[in-house]
Amino acid sequence: MSSKKYHFETNAIRTQTERSQHREHSVPIFATSSFVFDDAEQARALFANELDGNIYSRFSNPNNDEFIQKLCLLENTEAGIATASGMAAMFISIASFLKAGDHIVASRSLFGSTHQILTGLLPRWNISHTYVDIQADLSTWEEAIQPTTKMIFVETPSNPGLDLLDLEALGKLAKQHGLLFNVDNCFATPYLQNPADWGADLVTHSATKFIDGQGRAIGGAVLGKKEAIDEVRFLARHTGPAMSPFHGWILSKSLETLSVRMERHCQSALHLAQFLEEQPEVVSVKYPFLPSHPQYELAQRQMRMGGGMLTFELKGGLDRGKRFLNALEMLSFTANLGDSRSICTHPASTTHSKLSEEEQARVGITPGLIRVSVGLEHPEDIQSDILQAIDRSK
Repeated sequence: MSSKKYHFETNAIRTQTERSQHREHSVPIFATSSFVFDDAEQARALFANELDGNIYSRFSNPNNDEFIQKLCLLENTEAGIATASGMAAMFISIASFLKAGDHIVASRSLFGSTHQILTGLLPRWNISHTYVDIQADLSTWEEAIQPTTKMIFVETPSNPGLDLLDLEALGKLAKQHGLLFNVDNCFATPYLQNPADWGADLVTHSATKFIDGQGRAIGGAVLGKKEAIDEVRFLARHTGPAMSPFHGWILSKSLETLSVRMERHCQSALHLAQFLEEQPEVVSVKYPFLPSHPQYELAQRQMRMGGGMLTFELKGGLDRGKRFLNALEMLSFTANLGDSRSICTHPASTTHSKLSEEEQARVGITPGLIRVSVGLEHPEDIQSDILQAIDRSK
């Protein structure tokens, strides 16, 4: 595999598993559960971690290794591990470092299933958490740190509210207190934002979203410093959230087009956000690269572009929002995001439905909020479908 430091696009395309005797140009799928040893000494050395190499696809596989090496180059991290899903990545990136009695400080604005890990699963093992509102200043974050705190966990931009956190400030705070800094970078992808450059020890991804980009594969990744990833790998090896070689192959190929896809996602999303701000039936629009976004300057500083996600709310609240979703003709109504096809979602009744009304309100989820994952269709077609649905939902 290539270890040269090319530009982002070149690293995403030219980082490949070593070519076999068959001289293939595109990497094949290594659909094998296990790997053959040359001799007894090699087997012993591999199991003793004295040699690097494949033993069993639950541990490692050439397709997954290629995918991770690419991501590490793109995210500027030392090491990483592929997982069967984004939520597997979120869980092991936390569980690998916490034990009974420990504490985690987290942003209140998190994906619904991550919220369930913190509030429903970790308390079973006497691991507590403190939420900090995403709008809070740095002193509030510092006040939340306890003697038993081991980690700060955030996602930025947040799902679905598209609020931002200052990665540089939080990275410095975590280092000052000797804490691990864990960042969910799903919405931004490594093309738009690199948390490791701002001090993150761990970067987590749901590769199911923009990294795949076409709604085909489920997968996740945990990236970071080698010492930290060694801990994550130990838990993953013995609990089994392994990515399949097929999905590793798909996701590695998907990274080859990430830059051109994200450019189009971002351009179309900004165009749509600007259009929606002008519509009299729209109460509010949120997009990181709109000047009206409350953290516009921060977005400009730590993101390359605004991303492929936006939210808006129509006059009429929940009932109007339902009528709008039912009136869509081209856009998909599904809970996924990051697809080549544009998607509308109603977070209050789907992805974040397990949160109480009070919890939803505290993370910016209003009853009529619509989340849009802007796809790769012609921007005018996306805009036209949304406009006709707005008109028909009056």
